[in-house]
Amino acid sequence: MWYAYIVASKRNWTLYVWVTSDLEKRIAEHRKWVYEWFSKKYWCKILVWYQKFQNIKEAIEYEKRLKWWKRKRKLDLIERDNINRKDLIL
Repeated sequence: MWYAYIVASKRNWTLYVWVTSDLEKRIAEHRKWVYEWFSKKYWCKILVWYQKFQNIKEAIEYEKRLKWWKRKRKLDLIERDNINRKDLIL
């Protein structure tokens, strides 16, 4: 399985979109600040949305589309599946 996912910061709700084959491991890495990424700079570590895909190509294509979406559309997607914006801890 592959996953496109969105993590958010608690303070300003900055959103970070990415793709992974191991969602649980990747979220743990976000929370431990393993990598010097955008997510560390803006404290994005709350898993607020994810979607499963059967193959990497589909996951990457969807992730690329998400990255081009306006913030409002991303928030609408999150709230459709996670109305209270809770941390979807795995």
